[in-house]
Amino acid sequence: MRANRILTAILAVGLLVGCGDNSTTIDYDTTLINNPNTANRDVKEVKMPKMSFDKNLHDFGRLSQGESIAYSFKFSNTGNADLLISECDATCGCTVADYPRSPIKPGEVGYITVTFNSAGKHGQEEQFVMVMANTQPSKNQLIIRANVEN
Repeated sequence: MRANRILTAILAVGLLVGCGDNSTTIDYDTTLINNPNTANRDVKEVKMPKMSFDKNLHDFGRLSQGESIAYSFKFSNTGNADLLISECDATCGCTVADYPRSPIKPGEVGYITVTFNSAGKHGQEEQFVMVMANTQPSKNQLIIRANVEN
């Protein structure tokens, strides 16, 4: 049991060191964030934003090694409160996400642009971007794929 914990810790450190940290965090007024989850069953309806993506996976197809390419994931706020994106974390330093820093009003559209740099990559690549927002659930996952050729 102890060996499993040590191995898990080593793997976690290796992933963090190996891929780097491309996250960007913004400080928001936390009074704007409502969490409807509670142990009290007498919960009144809480206004919440909802992030709805046109698609959450994009396949770039074949890329030449060293090529950098971007795709903009379109989303809309289909909820009834302002949508605030707090950060976007990529699984690897080769992938960077740019996202709106201002609130997205109900009914409005926004874009998260994910840029993939294929330098040093080879073969089938799949990268994940975790989008953290004031939604339920608070995390949304975007995926990009590419087949990197020499």
